[in-house]
Amino acid sequence: MSVLEMKVPSPGESITEVEIATWLVKDGDYVEKDQPIAEVDSDKATLELPAEQSGVITLKAEEGEVVQVGQVVCLIDMDAAKPAGGAPAAEAPKQEEAPKAAEPAKQEAPKPAAPVAAPQTYATGAPSPSAKKILDEKGMDAAQVSGTGRDGRITKTDAELAAVPALGGNSLTGARSTTTTKLSVLRRKIAQRLVSVKNETAMLTTFNEVDMSEIFRLRKLYKEEFAQKHGVGLGFMSFFTKAVTRALEMYPDVNASIDGDYKINYDFCDISIAVSGPKGLMVPVLRNAENMSFSAVEANIKDLATKVRDGKITVDEMTGGTFTITNGGTFGSMLSTPIINPPQSAILGMHNIIQRPVAVDGQVVIRPMMYVAMSYDHRIIDGKESVGFLVAVKEGIDNPVEVLMGGNERKGLGL
Repeated sequence: MSVLEMKVPSPGESITEVEIATWLVKDGDYVEKDQPIAEVDSDKATLELPAEQSGVITLKAEEGEVVQVGQVVCLIDMDAAKPAGGAPAAEAPKQEEAPKAAEPAKQEAPKPAAPVAAPQTYATGAPSPSAKKILDEKGMDAAQVSGTGRDGRITKTDAELAAVPALGGNSLTGARSTTTTKLSVLRRKIAQRLVSVKNETAMLTTFNEVDMSEIFRLRKLYKEEFAQKHGVGLGFMSFFTKAVTRALEMYPDVNASIDGDYKINYDFCDISIAVSGPKGLMVPVLRNAENMSFSAVEANIKDLATKVRDGKITVDEMTGGTFTITNGGTFGSMLSTPIINPPQSAILGMHNIIQRPVAVDGQVVIRPMMYVAMSYDHRIIDGKESVGFLVAVKEGIDNPVEVLMGGNERKGLGL
């Protein structure tokens, strides 16, 4: 018999373990070569595990189990014949065994009935000293509480959970159930990274506001022509990405990171774009965004966001990045303090757009305004640089034609 041992492949550099998030097949199923058989979570992404050969599969790891890279997680019997009609190979024996298992169950069913204590035993159980104190404080009688201790004894927990009857006998509390689930490897890693940022960086945040009027005008005027020519919509992210890359070139220490006693400055702008996916927040990277046109930024963001939402984003596509942009405004956030994405030194937070009264040339007018926030590592970025950087971003958003498009809006949009 030819049996293939399928081992966990390395999802990327520095990753030594993954978690079996979901088995997409059952033990004993017949699988085809390259068929997705499992989803595995690493500390950076969720990836599909394809079958390396065709055959009947035997699972060697449980869902939720953390396994090492290179560990055997399943066996594939390559000599097994494909079942007729595509039915799993293990179906037939399960159907034959089912009736046998049912017979003893019927014989044993009456046995557990005897040990069940009558409800009156619990109601008349004596409270423990600590339980009695709690019941006295609630003004409750022990007869009103069902005890779960030995011989119906009322425990401290029983007393704490006991609901005080309201007038008319109605309870003042509702359902109090809880559900406990294990955090995924990705979520645990995100938690560790967020705590490390708080503990290992001198993080500060500076705020400003931007006027979205010109961007609204450009999108309304050119959105159809832009979509017809480039095949993508003209969104807000391309304007912010262009404004950020310009500001990074003006303030190079914002486009830097710390490595021990050294500062690393980058002469390129790899912009991480935060995207919400089924497994949590992912940050795929736009490589050399400083060289991208508006349409290139929009096309690349659309492609990466689709991969995140379909669970097909790769570790390489999320590795690196010199600066991050996150848009909490899509969820309705008015103002927040974004957390730095290590080892980067700064992050820009966008928020929702609200029509607000503002003063323009001595007159009060209504404009679509957005608060923006920049969190930065004060160890290498001074307050002057952080404020200057955010002002430069504001200049690009408030006046995109002059600042980002060289005064020619059609040429700037590639039309």
